[in-house]
Amino acid sequence: MSSFSAAHRLYVKSLYRRFLTNELDWVVNRQEWRARAMNVRAEFERNRNVHDPRALAVILEKAEAYLAEHRHPDRYIPPSMPDGTKWELPLPPSSYQPPIEPIFDHEAHGHH
Repeated sequence: MSSFSAAHRLYVKSLYRRFLTNELDWVVNRQEWRARAMNVRAEFERNRNVHDPRALAVILEKAEAYLAEHRHPDRYIPPSMPDGTKWELPLPPSSYQPPIEPIFDHEAHGHH
């Protein structure tokens, strides 16, 4: 039985997901990202058996600092998500086009 609360486990899961998302921001190619994700997982597994709350607090603090320092400045946003490249693009022009009129009617002024 774990001595840590459910809130602690949720926090660690959230931290893990944030690490994975940050790695995906740096490397969009999933095959390259997978190797980085495995490294992140190995680091989390390495600290899995730490049961001292003070030592764990130091590890988590270092992890948060690392994440803040290495956060991507322009994170990847899928095109169809809010703030993505295709989000709220202007609508294409409608099929209605007003009739084109001449700028100067030569026939009306007798220049023809």
